[in-house]
Amino acid sequence: MSEGMQTNPPAVYMDPAETEKSIGAVLLRALRHRNYRLFFAGQLVSLVGTFLTQIATAWLVYSMTHKALLLGVVGFAGQIPMFVLTPFAGVWVDRIDRQKLLVGTQTLAMLQSFALAFLALTHRINVPEIIGLSIFQGLVNAFDIPGRQAFVVEMVADRTDLPNAIALNSTMVHCARLIGPALAGLLIGWVGAGLCFLLDGISYIAVIAALTAMSITPRVRPVPRSVLSELADGFRYAAGFAPVRTLLVLMAVFSLTGMPAFTILMPIFGDFFGGPGHGAQTLGFLMTASGGGALVGSIYLASRRTVLGLGRVIAVGAVAFGVALLAFSLSHHLWVSLLICPIAGCGMIITFASSNTLLQTFVEDHMRGRVMSLFAVSFLGMTPWGNLIAGWLAASFGRSHGSGATAARIGASYTLMIEGTICVLVAINFARKLPALRPIVRKLYVQRGILPPEVVTGLQVAAEVTENAAG
Repeated sequence: MSEGMQTNPPAVYMDPAETEKSIGAVLLRALRHRNYRLFFAGQLVSLVGTFLTQIATAWLVYSMTHKALLLGVVGFAGQIPMFVLTPFAGVWVDRIDRQKLLVGTQTLAMLQSFALAFLALTHRINVPEIIGLSIFQGLVNAFDIPGRQAFVVEMVADRTDLPNAIALNSTMVHCARLIGPALAGLLIGWVGAGLCFLLDGISYIAVIAALTAMSITPRVRPVPRSVLSELADGFRYAAGFAPVRTLLVLMAVFSLTGMPAFTILMPIFGDFFGGPGHGAQTLGFLMTASGGGALVGSIYLASRRTVLGLGRVIAVGAVAFGVALLAFSLSHHLWVSLLICPIAGCGMIITFASSNTLLQTFVEDHMRGRVMSLFAVSFLGMTPWGNLIAGWLAASFGRSHGSGATAARIGASYTLMIEGTICVLVAINFARKLPALRPIVRKLYVQRGILPPEVVTGLQVAAEVTENAAG
């Protein structure tokens, strides 16, 4: 092993005494780290603002144009920089001080929100300005997202708490998702989108203050080589290790199909179910219902004491997400859709957050920034293409049924039906690969100290007995 390369110390095998702790202590154990407490509090405030802007932007574009395709175009503009730049950004995340990097990216994101607020409140905003500022935010996110993913390890000194910190991150996101969309729906109806953008800009102050208040132990950084050389190392590392490669492919397909179809088309369903004058509020209710399911999934992941069995959890969550999309596409009633949204949200967060946890567990520290940048590309970088595809499909299907809210809803429903079917098929394929991946993963768990050898041996014997009995 070369100098500066470190394997993760024992991470997630829980001592039997751990199981005697209260559920609250287990759920919140990562918060015992001061740096992570600061991050958690600041990021929670900021994320509420982020969802305000996300909903306000989608609603503003749709209310100005009533064109599903433009929803996809705006989503594409905001995320295509991640697809192009994030792999290169991952190299820099491994090279530089991640704390300073995040202070810089959060400051730029704050300025972007204030710019949106100024244009909206002065009634100068139109679609080209929204697209331009979305591109700027995408450039910031290309560095911010892999930076934040990799920085979690530096905030949590005890690696036994790392999976819990990742799960709490997801819980935090979806607590904000419960508040942000509902609040956005009310604010848009009462005072317009401009105040949503303004509040988002102010919310960044909390996370910037939290980041500057942290005391981070400097990490050993690799000796820099050429960016392309280090980038190639990251691709070889991810492509050459089957569990990492399989998870990244699963994330990429879901981010290309199900996730953008479910989110970018939601204003159309809000407009249809809500009717004239109530579309924004209904959109907020639908997004909040999805966020509620995601919150439940996040809490479940935070309560888990081990990464053992997460592969099976991912398969179940992925199938549930795809089936929920299919069910939502067939719904003609708001109350039915509100019952389906939590299932979709829960399945989505379990799939993505569990994959994140496993990748953070597998990856070597010196490759963390690059691998998490590839995760960001798979998770979010594929989304702009998915936004365009979803918007184009919905517009195409809708045109054949005339115009108006009903035609738009039919086009969006057909799109969800197609992409939900793809998600179900890919999830089943992932489940079929699990038996071949388990021996590789269990060997790695022993090497990293995640599981004792005797536990792995017992699991292998049990699997062989089961297979023989089935045969």
